[in-house]
Amino acid sequence: MSLLLSCQSIGKSYGPRLLFKGISISFDDSERTGLIGPNGSGKSTLLKILAGLETPDDGAITSRRQLRLGYLPQEDLFPAGKTVQQIMLDAVTDPNLDEHERLVKVEILLDKIGFKQTDQIVDTLSGGWRKRLAVARQLVLEPDLLLLDEPTNHLDIEGILWLEELLANARFSFLLVSHDRYFLENATNRVVELNRTYADGYLSINGTYSDFLVKREEHLTAQAAQQQALASRVRRESEWLKRGAKARTTKAKGRIQEAGRMMEELAELKARNTKMGTAQIDFSATDRKTRKLLTAKDVKKSLGGRTLFDHLNLILSPGTKLGLLGPNGSGKSTLIRMLAGQLDPDSGQIWRADGLRIVLFDQARKQLDKSLTLRTALSLAGTDTVVTPDGSMHITAWAKRFLFHTEQLDMPVGNLSGGEQARVLIARMVLQPADLLILDEPTNDLDIPSLEVLEESLQDFPGALLLVTHDRFMLDRISSELLALDGRGGARWFASLSQWEAARDEAERKESAAKSAPKTPAREAEKPAAPKRLSYMELRELEQMEGKINTAEDELHAFQRQMEDPKVLADHVKLRELCTKVDAAQARVGKLYARWEALEARKQ
Repeated sequence: MSLLLSCQSIGKSYGPRLLFKGISISFDDSERTGLIGPNGSGKSTLLKILAGLETPDDGAITSRRQLRLGYLPQEDLFPAGKTVQQIMLDAVTDPNLDEHERLVKVEILLDKIGFKQTDQIVDTLSGGWRKRLAVARQLVLEPDLLLLDEPTNHLDIEGILWLEELLANARFSFLLVSHDRYFLENATNRVVELNRTYADGYLSINGTYSDFLVKREEHLTAQAAQQQALASRVRRESEWLKRGAKARTTKAKGRIQEAGRMMEELAELKARNTKMGTAQIDFSATDRKTRKLLTAKDVKKSLGGRTLFDHLNLILSPGTKLGLLGPNGSGKSTLIRMLAGQLDPDSGQIWRADGLRIVLFDQARKQLDKSLTLRTALSLAGTDTVVTPDGSMHITAWAKRFLFHTEQLDMPVGNLSGGEQARVLIARMVLQPADLLILDEPTNDLDIPSLEVLEESLQDFPGALLLVTHDRFMLDRISSELLALDGRGGARWFASLSQWEAARDEAERKESAAKSAPKTPAREAEKPAAPKRLSYMELRELEQMEGKINTAEDELHAFQRQMEDPKVLADHVKLRELCTKVDAAQARVGKLYARWEALEARKQ
């Protein structure tokens, strides 16, 4: 291993607001590090400091000589009017390459990334393809260490899987900021959390994200035990001090000073142990008993001459938790607007129960007036009293439930971070009883603790839920069924994310095989070969398949119910074992469905 970059005792503040201090951490050429932490802990700022775009207030940064360092910011900024190829050529600064060599290098990399039209104007690219281009622009520099700030932003699930594979095969080291827990699990071999709850201001654990969760729990348990032991010592010393002047001889002065030091240490330890705050989210439902809240029958919608979906049927009932999948541009947001009554279908019908109360979280956050103060935005009525499902509450207490400080109440919402604005929207949703919750990318900008609380609240919500998110962990944990749109008119139902992934992998395998197969001359391809008929054993297998699937799904649901047990959630060892069982059960269900489809396709 070779050291690439190191920082010693660095700190950073913005005015009176301290982000971090005393951070000493290094990165070598084997690093595949995930950087996490609550919103506002300074993750993006630390990346900018390491990239040389900002200077620390204290400490120093050292790096290997001639270190090639890449930096991918959250926002993908490109000069207007330039083509994809021009953007890449501008990034190649190697003076040893002539124009032809630069062009060949760029074209090879763009082909690997998936760009087929390199003359496309960058302004016309979708958010997902802009992100791919931003990644490509850094890869062409052949970095030794690549810093990535929320690289999954704007990527759909297909794009996230592509980036995972790219990083898995990368020859460079990287440090990435992400709140995507599956991405962290699959892409990193070390996790660092920035949080002032730790004595050093951060906690670094070698291993996967699940390894980090286990070690963090052990660390926090030890830290809590340390507080308890120190409190006992301080209590004994306090009793000694209260004995009065007789005990306060010259000999005892050292002990008195030591007692004062311990009291200060205990106060600091208590403060650190109470910093792991999480938002308190509790969605409320109406008392509606209607079985069918919303029904869509044979719905079709086209945009720009392209059919997004056709003959789509769905029913949303109390307790339904439907996850919506599909690449960017496949029609997910369009379907949401139709179900919410903001857009009419081209054909088909949508029925809504009388007086149906729909609460919508819009990924564009258009419902949020950014000129309002936080006080007004949180209370809805602009008063200092908030009427919650649990009763009345003062605005300061309500703000604290969503991790806001009192001094922020009179700030404009537009001055808040993306994660803070998301929490404002969620707080407003909590105040509105709903029959149907529609959440369009609610996870954007939320930190991991907030994501976990949001998931728990959605699990407990008794109404219907329609969830669009690229967060695979949330989809797996929340959704009871998945609807996948392909953007070409198709829509398929899946029981789990693993089943969808199995179908996706099979489709890619077939497409790859079709491309690599030699073309048959026209005279030899007069009649396609008849599919092989099912054997007697395969017919028996098909007859028993439905029962096998039901048994496998019952086992999966049993494991998922166990994961909701508070005792299991509190025991990270048991939780990890149960997660492994859930993954295996989901894989079994996916294989059974795939086998069922294969047998049905050959049935005559």
